[in-house]
Amino acid sequence: RKRYALIDAFIFIHHCFCSCIFFVCVFLHHVIEQCRLSDRMSRRLIRTYQLYSRTSGKHVQVLGNKKVNAMGDDGAVHAKLVVETDTFGSRIRIKGAKTGYYICMNKTGKLIGKRKGRGKDCIFTEIVLENNYTALQNAKYEGWYMAFTRKGRPRKASRTKQHQREAHFMKRQPKGHLLVAFLTITHRNPVIKWALCGPHIKGHVIQ
Repeated sequence: RKRYALIDAFIFIHHCFCSCIFFVCVFLHHVIEQCRLSDRMSRRLIRTYQLYSRTSGKHVQVLGNKKVNAMGDDGAVHAKLVVETDTFGSRIRIKGAKTGYYICMNKTGKLIGKRKGRGKDCIFTEIVLENNYTALQNAKYEGWYMAFTRKGRPRKASRTKQHQREAHFMKRQPKGHLLVAFLTITHRNPVIKWALCGPHIKGHVIQ
């Protein structure tokens, strides 16, 4: 009897384990599929910051002539970027706060500015690297990254790799703005959020 009891217990545990694996796989598949789609229903998180280029030592900027480069000084008007989340994952849209042009990538791997940024060519996936820098991979052209040369000129995306310095960026707050922490108490647990404060911004939550 003990032998049969052990066999039944083993079968039960095996069944539970297989069921858990199945549901985890289904959930992961759902997450992957949702990250590939644009989320037009949920409230989008909008952040404002600068992108510091590791190679040029300057900041990414979007000019009025729709050109994109990494030659902006700290606090430059064209270096201030508005970043919109596209899904509940790490996909974002980036546009110049001054010009309103979105940073997009064409089929040749060139960075250009567009007034409307709805297409996948204007969506980038944030990839946080081990060195704390961020790489930005285009959603339409997988394996192609936003990258700049030492002189701040856009590099052809088809020649970029995630590990290259040219594709590494650091998020920085605009000059003259401070990050202020405040505590939000929920019914479950406290959450620390950050507010961007400055001469033209009041309590802009960036999380």
